[in-house]
Amino acid sequence: MSIGNATTVATLGGGCFWCLEAAFVQLRGVESVVSGYAGGSTQNPDYQSVCSGRTGHAEVVEVRFDPRVIDYRTLLTAFFAIHDPTTPDRQGHDIGTQYRSVIFTHDAEQERVARELIAELDAAGLWPAPIVTLVAPAPTFWRAEDYHQNYYANNPQQGYCQAVVAPKAAKLRKVFAGRLKGG
Repeated sequence: MSIGNATTVATLGGGCFWCLEAAFVQLRGVESVVSGYAGGSTQNPDYQSVCSGRTGHAEVVEVRFDPRVIDYRTLLTAFFAIHDPTTPDRQGHDIGTQYRSVIFTHDAEQERVARELIAELDAAGLWPAPIVTLVAPAPTFWRAEDYHQNYYANNPQQGYCQAVVAPKAAKLRKVFAGRLKGG
């Protein structure tokens, strides 16, 4: 989905939104990353209700990016590089439907690109199991509470950030070294 004439939006869920945000903000062409919730039945969900697993929401990030600098396929390639798309409702020790792997598409082109990339990655056999990432039309995005925004940048010494978020951000830096901001 284009915003104005340059910015496009991607909505992605692949486990904890802190991990996704910390990774995506490093990429050249990414203008902003907002943590939030999508895909559930409750209006105005909050962290506690989403974590209960009863709202149906996934933790997601809304990534605004300039497709002239980084295209949607490359953004999705980064998404698949930083999480395990083969585990339904789980990323490591984070278990529950809120941690599902999902690509919420904003138009037919995003859906086409997502489905083609999933088919290519599955055919390449990069993981020991098939990709279970859901591809669905983008529902309402609900911005997460302020303390979740820029969480890793604001809390780099927190235990979860050190053990889980930092390795994913580092993996993105390694795999996408030529696409980092300032590079």
